[in-house]
Amino acid sequence: MKLNIPNWLIIVGGCGQIFTALIYPYIRHKVFDWYTDVKQLKPLNQEIAKTYGRYIQGLNFSFGLIAILIPSDLKNGTNLAIAITALIAVYWIGKVATQVAYYPMYDIPKKFIFKWGGFGMNILFVLFAVVYSLVLFQNLIV
Repeated sequence: MKLNIPNWLIIVGGCGQIFTALIYPYIRHKVFDWYTDVKQLKPLNQEIAKTYGRYIQGLNFSFGLIAILIPSDLKNGTNLAIAITALIAVYWIGKVATQVAYYPMYDIPKKFIFKWGGFGMNILFVLFAVVYSLVLFQNLIV
């Protein structure tokens, strides 16, 4: 079976990942009022929460940059391509699973932009999981 994921699809995924990294602070602040909640933690726990938030933002941005700059290298079948695409695919599959399993239990503000923004972000997360899973699959069958 021959599978050939086009570079443009990987680049679109990369642009979306950079978008999620750039929009992340807005979502934390405006949608979830995250900083108010974090202030209730002990100082060390505040810093840990902020650090993990930056890790997420940094990973999303880095994955996007890799996808935009070297899409052909992500699908060339090398061990490194397999490792990187597996990492990105598992990361986004985990995000989608977490989104489905835990986030419906929480109350998100009912404003129009937040409701439709949530749908849009979920579509992006599924897109990322599918694209990088397909690229991983392509790498494995080369």
